[in-house]
Amino acid sequence: MKKVFGSAQDALDGLLHDGMLIAAGGFGLCGIPELLLQAIKEAGTKDLTFASNNAGVDDFGIGILLQTKQVRKMISSYVGENKEFMRQYLGGELELEFNPQGTLAERMRAGGSGIPGFYTKTGVGTQIAEGKEHKDFDGETYIMERGIVADLAIVKAWKADATGNLVFRKTARNFNPPAAMCGKVCVAEVEEIVPTGSLDPDSIHLPGIYVHRLIQGEHEKRIEQRTIRAA
Repeated sequence: MKKVFGSAQDALDGLLHDGMLIAAGGFGLCGIPELLLQAIKEAGTKDLTFASNNAGVDDFGIGILLQTKQVRKMISSYVGENKEFMRQYLGGELELEFNPQGTLAERMRAGGSGIPGFYTKTGVGTQIAEGKEHKDFDGETYIMERGIVADLAIVKAWKADATGNLVFRKTARNFNPPAAMCGKVCVAEVEEIVPTGSLDPDSIHLPGIYVHRLIQGEHEKRIEQRTIRAA
């Protein structure tokens, strides 16, 4: 099966529809599938729900889709660094489902592993636990969280081969593997596609079985917060 496509638009062809749930990799501005996000913006797909650690910044990452009002709901851990995110949430324009970071990562991993739900102590006694099933194990209270199964996963990696095996670079791995796992279809963008068989099997972070479509492109590497001191 052919996995390599010539552009983000081609790779997303036939996959987008209004009201869909998209899992997106990235943490802050690190490891963001920026080319695929731009293609979704250009496609005009709306009423989207995104499962992602955060929403980038105002003019980068998922933030570009907030600007065009294409996002209806965020399933996220962090809302800082994005004024439009906060404005829409506080103004009642954007629905937000808060998740602790570890819980969000495990919800994605569980969904990709065929696990419908799991129990965790994280969030017990807080607003996170409201409306969720509680159960005691060995004298400790846990809440049940549901696994996430997304209509589409979009991720960013460093290298791939033509079969979709992915290698991430350092902290850019972040939420990308669990996000890729939980998508019914996963599209990955990478900096380099190498010949099949050239990747060391022990260095592959995500097997190609999880990746359905693949593009190579140029990426902008931003610094989220630049701090300097006077000379």
